[in-house]
Parts: sequence; C-alpha cells; structure tokens
Amino acid sequence: MDYTFRPVQDTDQEAFLNILNYFIEHSFAAYPDKKASSSTFEKFCESAKGYPFYVVEVDDGQVVGFGLLRPYHESATFAHTGVLTYFLLSDYVHRGIGSALFNRLMADAQELGMKILVAHISSKNQPSLNFHKKHGFIECGRLRDIGRKFGQSFDVVWVQKFLE
Repeated sequence: MDYTFRPVQDTDQEAFLNILNYFIEHSFAAYPDKKASSSTFEKFCESAKGYPFYVVEVDDGQVVGFGLLRPYHESATFAHTGVLTYFLLSDYVHRGIGSALFNRLMADAQELGMKILVAHISSKNQPSLNFHKKHGFIECGRLRDIGRKFGQSFDVVWVQKFLE
C-alpha cells in the first residue's frame, strides 16, 4: 500500500475530525467523551504551530491518520522536550505506517534540537502502550484512576524516549 505524509491543511479538517471522533466514540485512545468539533482542529493546529503536523494519505487520496509534534511546555526551559500525538485508523495498522510516521516525527524532533519525546496514553489502550514500548519508550509516570470513560476508570500513563 502506498501512502504519503504531508503537512496538514485547512481542507483536512473534516478527515481529521472523522478520525479523532472515531477514536473518541470507540476507544480509550482519545480521552474526550463527546465528539470533537472544528474548534478542536483549530486547537491542534495552534498547539503544533511551528512544529510538524502531518496527515497520512493513502494512494487513493484518503486521509487515514495524522501525527504531530508539539512542545511539552511553552517555556524555553523545556524546549528540548516534545510531545507526540498520532492516530491511525485500525484498517491501516500493522502495515508499517505508524512506525514510519513515528520515525518521521522523531527525525523532525531531532532536527528541532529536541532530546526527549513524551506521550501520554490511557492504560486501557494496550496497543498504543505496546507500540511505544516497541519503539524504545519507557514508562516514567502514571496518574492512577484519573480518567473515566464508558463507565470505566483508567490511568494516564506517561512514557518517554531519549533521542541521544
């Protein structure tokens, strides 16, 4: 399967929301319990301003995922640390696309002088926890029973990877 990564555009808003809302409605991968709106897309774009934000487009032009890098904190004190966020529709996992997107974002982070990447993941999202572990992330923190969705409590697991 052919796919490309390209910078997100305003015209990707509908595809972005469809992907994010799928995960909101069907999984613990996205934390909200209500569907995202156009303001969510705008917030993601603003948080990644000046940093890479890609959509994953397959050979027929369909957007099947997205990934972005954003600063951990606005203070220059944390300029060497980035936060990763990515979502890929389930029909496209286990094809190397997620790993390729991760590698692209990791290379971008290194070009930006980042030394550490972090991500936060629901404890109920075992596939994502496994993906991050496979890619060298280690658990560095856990907020127990902090979230509640679908009538179930979950932890938020923080993971990190040193790029040096």
